[in-house]
Amino acid sequence: MKQLNHPYEYLMQTLRESVLTKESFLKDAGETLIRASEALANGIRQGGKVLIFGNGGSAADAQHMAAEMVGKLFIDRRPLPVLALTTDSSILTAIGNDYGYEQVFLRQVQALAKSGDIVLAISTSGNSKNVLLALQAAKTMGCFTIGLTGGSGGKLKEICDLCLCAAHGANSSRIQETHIFAIHSIVDILDRFYLKGFEDLK
Repeated sequence: MKQLNHPYEYLMQTLRESVLTKESFLKDAGETLIRASEALANGIRQGGKVLIFGNGGSAADAQHMAAEMVGKLFIDRRPLPVLALTTDSSILTAIGNDYGYEQVFLRQVQALAKSGDIVLAISTSGNSKNVLLALQAAKTMGCFTIGLTGGSGGKLKEICDLCLCAAHGANSSRIQETHIFAIHSIVDILDRFYLKGFEDLK
């Protein structure tokens, strides 16, 4: 690797990495991203809800996406039935204490999901055990599953119905930057092309 002599050089290098990761992601997964938006719209129109979860920065991304679907991104429309399973500290700590951290999303999926719902799991490695357990349960329950991951995609890539993988992300930061691009894009495409007629009820 080239020796960097100034923090600004390093920042420019990380910017280039971020841009290249997003460009590669869109080239590889652009059509899958559009299919994910369409699947969300179909599920919502048929009375389903969306459950989103992940750990750490991915937990923040889950909450970010839920906020833009219950609230709005660019276009006013009725609030959508979306839950981030990362926000209730009492549920998370109770399950973690009584059953182990591996079940913090699993038990919420078992409690809240039903056939026809959409479950969106976020894991930069694709190998977070608590994410995989919940995703597998969701599939068994008849939910449509979408994964956001990076690198090789890990085990998550093998079990979800649609996988959006930032395959060229060199580290979790570049992968997460691509994930937030994907989240914004999914919601934007959903609103502009697949949820026409869902204008906010006055």
